Amino acid sequence: MKISKIVVENYRSIEKVEVEPSKFSIFIGQNNHGKTNFFEAIEWFYNAKSSDDEEHCQKNTGNKISVEIQFDDVTDSDIDKLTTEASKTKIRNVLDGSTSFSVKKTSSDHKRSYFVNGEDKGNPQGLDTAINEFLPKLEYVNTKIRLDDVSKYKDRNPIGTMLSGVLTAIIETSQDYIDFKQTFSRLFDNADSEVRKELDKLGDQVEIYLQKQFPDGTKVKFGVNPPHFTDLLKSFDTVVNDGIETRAEAKGDGMQRAIMLSIIQAFADYRKKQTGGGSFLFMIDEAELHLHPTAQRALKKALLDICETDQVLVNTHSSVLVVDNNDLQKIFKVEKSNGITQIEEAGDLEKINIIFDLLGGSPTDLLLPRNFLIVEGKCEFEFIKIIIERFYADKFDGIKILFAGGDLDEQEPTLLAVHKLFVPLAGSDNPIYKDRAVVLIDKPNGSQNTKYEQFKNGYPYLFTNNQVFEQTHASLEECYPSPYTKNTTEIAQLVADKKKVEYAKEVASNITQEQFVRDMQVMFNALERCNELAFNPR
Repeated sequence: MKISKIVVENYRSIEKVEVEPSKFSIFIGQNNHGKTNFFEAIEWFYNAKSSDDEEHCQKNTGNKISVEIQFDDVTDSDIDKLTTEASKTKIRNVLDGSTSFSVKKTSSDHKRSYFVNGEDKGNPQGLDTAINEFLPKLEYVNTKIRLDDVSKYKDRNPIGTMLSGVLTAIIETSQDYIDFKQTFSRLFDNADSEVRKELDKLGDQVEIYLQKQFPDGTKVKFGVNPPHFTDLLKSFDTVVNDGIETRAEAKGDGMQRAIMLSIIQAFADYRKKQTGGGSFLFMIDEAELHLHPTAQRALKKALLDICETDQVLVNTHSSVLVVDNNDLQKIFKVEKSNGITQIEEAGDLEKINIIFDLLGGSPTDLLLPRNFLIVEGKCEFEFIKIIIERFYADKFDGIKILFAGGDLDEQEPTLLAVHKLFVPLAGSDNPIYKDRAVVLIDKPNGSQNTKYEQFKNGYPYLFTNNQVFEQTHASLEECYPSPYTKNTTEIAQLVADKKKVEYAKEVASNITQEQFVRDMQVMFNALERCNELAFNPR
């Protein structure tokens, strides 16, 4: 059984997102864009019995929170792992031969509803108990969880559950433990025991004082219950010897994080061997936290190993966890616009932009793209990105698009970044992209002409080498093919509505390749020249 779709509505910054996770799903995005909100919505699905006002989208309790998770590929062996025949029967009855179902929970009553083949099965009596055992067990490692939370012996944490399960099966049949309990009974319960006599004396003394307040024959006897084996483990601790034997909590943050994740993985392995063990859903917030890049790669390998039977969701700012492909892996880009979180699956063509952003947005952090095309703003960036994905995925692959921030004031320092930050690779007199990077700018208007002349004087070789392309109009929207062309009034409205980038995406997604080549020839020529000057032109 696997999770095939997660739909979250009205949870914090999420208005509505649909995610189709793989066995190993990586969520990436800048801080405060909603990655953790998505994870916490799933935790809400599993555990919430109520909802705070803060959890509702835009803090409006009228926005009903809803989380629906779809499960596919249900097999008989999944059902057979349940501990009781009653639970097995309930699951088989509700599925009625289907191999998929979905579970939905809303903030209206925080109860679950079950759907099979689109039919609402409601919440029949007793089904929740069976479903709770049937669903993948959630293990959510957020950034607030520390090693103490999982490595100490507590009844409900991974160590406690593992030890309880193992020791219950062993210790109750151990002759040593049986002898210990008999000795304990003789010591504390036998009337001839010295310990028992002293406890009785203490009880008699307490009676004297108690009967002064309650004279009706109140009796006091102190008993000592035989210890359960879990009581004997209250002082349990985790010790690690990596050359120096110390308590795990005394190790560095990276070691503590690795131990914590290893404990939880071992817990999952143990549970899967037990009746009712089922599968797991691991969610790890900032999976790279405290880990050296080498340890991050090792963690990813370990998590991919457990993805053979379980599913893992991680969110990260680490390019190390993103860069290597795997058949079990999907990458999801999390981005917030106007306060609302969107989550979209990212393909291979998007990976270069993702890795660039994760590495801080500096050309020095990239491992030598074939070339750079520098544009003025994000509208051009998003427009060209979609055009390449639609029409030129092979031809222009490996060309990195940079946007300068919107005007010539920002264009010059961005170009300087391309030049100066690659100096360690090529020498100060001959940066490797000096004769390759291409710049695409809007047609300068009256107020920009002075800056434009300064730009030309600063980089004359760009112009003599045909590395600068100037649009025919002062804004991208005036360059779009009909019927997408906008006049100055319409452009001003797009600016006021903060819709320029959204409109650029819409146009790029709808125009034909013929329209792009014919009506946006300057941009097309800039891309062609960028490819022509690139390393390994295609």
